[in-house]
Amino acid sequence: MTIAVLGGAGYIGSHTVAQLVKAGQDVVVLDNLITGHKRAVDPKARFYQGDIRDYHFLSQAFSKEKIDGVIHFAAFSIVPESMKDPLKYFDNNTSGMITLLEAMNQFGIKKIVFSSTAATYGEPKHVPIHEDDPQVPTNPYGESKLAMEKIIKWADVAYGIKFVALRYFNVAGAMPDGSIGEDHHPETHLIPIILQAAAGTRDGLQIFGDDYPTKDGTNVRDYVHVVDLADAHILAMKYLSESNDSNAFNLGSATGFSNLEILNAARKVTGQPIPAKIGPRRPGDPSTLIAASDKARTILGWKPKFDDVEQVIATAWNWHQNHPEGFRDK
Repeated sequence: MTIAVLGGAGYIGSHTVAQLVKAGQDVVVLDNLITGHKRAVDPKARFYQGDIRDYHFLSQAFSKEKIDGVIHFAAFSIVPESMKDPLKYFDNNTSGMITLLEAMNQFGIKKIVFSSTAATYGEPKHVPIHEDDPQVPTNPYGESKLAMEKIIKWADVAYGIKFVALRYFNVAGAMPDGSIGEDHHPETHLIPIILQAAAGTRDGLQIFGDDYPTKDGTNVRDYVHVVDLADAHILAMKYLSESNDSNAFNLGSATGFSNLEILNAARKVTGQPIPAKIGPRRPGDPSTLIAASDKARTILGWKPKFDDVEQVIATAWNWHQNHPEGFRDK
C-alpha cells in the first residue's frame, strides 16, 4: 500500500511516518512546513511541500503517486489561538478537509484516517468519555474538528469515502531512541513546556487555573504516548483496508492526571525543581478530559505500550536533553 500522510512533518505525523516505514509501507508525505520540520520526515518517505487547501497541489501529488489511503494530520490545534482567531481554524481545518475530500474523490482514493480530538466533546457530563457521548465543543478548534467529522460522514454517504476519526486526548513523549520528538514554536503543550523549564531554556511555567472542580483545582487530562498514537493510526488504516465501515474511536490511557500531578512527575523524572506559578484560567479549557478507549482496544486491537506517565515523560526528556534546540540544533 502507498499511504499519503498529510502533515507528516509535524509532531504526530512524523512519528506515524516512521512507524509506517518501519512496518514496510510505502509512504508519501505532504506538508506545508508551517509548523512541521523537514528533518523530522523519515528519508525513506517521498516528500511534497504544499498546502492541503491548494487543490492544484493535491492533484499534482495524487497524479504522480498511486495513493491507496490517506492519514490526515494537517490541522491547526491550539485552543487559545482558536478562541482569538476562529476563522483561521475554520479555514485551515474545515475548509482544508473539503478540498482534500474533493481531490480524493476525483482520484478515487476511498480510505482516510484523520485526527479528530477530545475537544469535540466540550465539557463532558461524565468521565470517562465514550464515543457516543454528546459532542458540544467549547472552543473553535473543537468545533472545526467536529465539522470535519460531519463533512466526512456525508462524503461517505455520497462518494463512498470510508473513514476512521480518531479522537485523541493529550499527546506526549518522543521516539524512544530520541531521533524525533516534539518541537513547536512557540510551544503550547504542558509537558514540553515543563521540560523546557527543567532544562533551563524557560524561566518557569504558568498553570492556568487552580479553581476547577478537580482533585487539586487544576485541569485533568488523559495522556497518550505519541508512538502508541501512531500505531493506532496504522491499525485504523488496516481496519479500513479490510472493508470495514466508517467509525470513530477515542484514544487515551483512561487515566487522568492533573497539571500539578504532571509537574510533580516531571520533577521526579528530571531531578529538577521546575519553578511554577498559578495564573488565571484560559478561555475554552474544559476542566476534565479522560477517554474511555475500550472500543479502540477491542475493535482495532490497539495495545498501548507506554502506559506509565513517568515513562512517557522520560522519553520526552530524552529528546529535549539531546535536542535542546529541537530540529534547529544541527
